[in-house]
Amino acid sequence: MLEIKNISKSYGKLKAVDNLSFTVNEGEIFGLLGVNGAGKTTTFRLINRLITQDGGTILLDGEPITYDVTDKIGFVPEERSLLPKLTVFEQAIYYGVLKGMKEKEIEKQLDHWLDRFEIPDYKNRKIKELSKGNQQKIQLIVAVLHNPKLLILDEPFSGLDPINTELFTNVIRELSSIGTAIIFSSHRMEHVEEFCQKLVILLKGKAVLEGDLKDIKEKYRKKNIIIQGDVDLKELKKIDGVIEINETDKIEVKIKDNDTVDKVFKYVSKCSNITKFAVEEPSLNEIFVSKVGESYEE
Repeated sequence: MLEIKNISKSYGKLKAVDNLSFTVNEGEIFGLLGVNGAGKTTTFRLINRLITQDGGTILLDGEPITYDVTDKIGFVPEERSLLPKLTVFEQAIYYGVLKGMKEKEIEKQLDHWLDRFEIPDYKNRKIKELSKGNQQKIQLIVAVLHNPKLLILDEPFSGLDPINTELFTNVIRELSSIGTAIIFSSHRMEHVEEFCQKLVILLKGKAVLEGDLKDIKEKYRKKNIIIQGDVDLKELKKIDGVIEINETDKIEVKIKDNDTVDKVFKYVSKCSNITKFAVEEPSLNEIFVSKVGESYEE
C-alpha cells in the first residue's frame, strides 16, 4: 500500500505540490489527473525519490521510500526513457540490474513478457528499429520485470493502436488482479473511467477533487432524464420538480433534484411504448472541466 501524507514541494516561489494526501491499496488502480503543470510529474518524482519533498511523508507498505524501497516500484513515464542503441535484451538487463535482479531472472521474465506482448522475435532488435507502439510495449515490460509492488503509469497508451491498447488494458488488469498497486494518469478520460476506482484531480499542486469515482459521479449527476416513448408532455410538466422539457428525437426532462426522478419514473411507468428511461450521468471529462476550467485534448 502506498500512503501519501501531506506532502509539499516548492521550486523557489512555485509550489508544485501543496499538502497532497492520498492512499493506493494493493490491487487498486488509482487515477492521478491534472492539466500540464498541475503537479503530477513532481508527485511521481517524489514517489520515486528522484527529488525530496519539503514536508510530509511517503510510505510504501509502511516504510519510508528510500533507494532500497524504490526497487519495489515500476514507472512508465510519459516521455520514453529507452536507450535507442541498445537491443531489447540489453535494455532489460540494464533496468533489471538497477532493480537488483540477476541476469538469469531478467532473461526469464523478459521472455515471458515478450511472449505476453506477442513480440518474442524482438529480443535482439535495437530499440531504435522498433515502431512507437512496440517501443511502448518495451517501456512497460522493463517497468514490470521485477514484479513491482507499485506501478506508476503516465500516459501508458501513447502511440498504441486499438488492438495494442486492448492488450495493454488486459495486462494492466492482470497486474491489478495479482495485487499490484497502480497509479494511472492519462489525458484520455474514458481510460480513467474504465480503470480507476478512486482518483485525485490536481490544480496548481492542490487536490481539488478526490474520492471514489462512483461517489464523485453521483455528486455531479446531471439533473436530466432522457425518455423515449409515448408520454403526454402536458402531464409530464405538471410533475412537481420538473423544470423544463425539450423534445427532439427524444425527450429531455430537466429536473430540480434527484427526488424528482422517482416521481417522473412513476408517471412514465404507466405510459406505453417506453424504450428508454435514463438519468444522464456526467462524463469524467465534464467533471474535470468543471473543476479545473479546461479540458484535456482528445
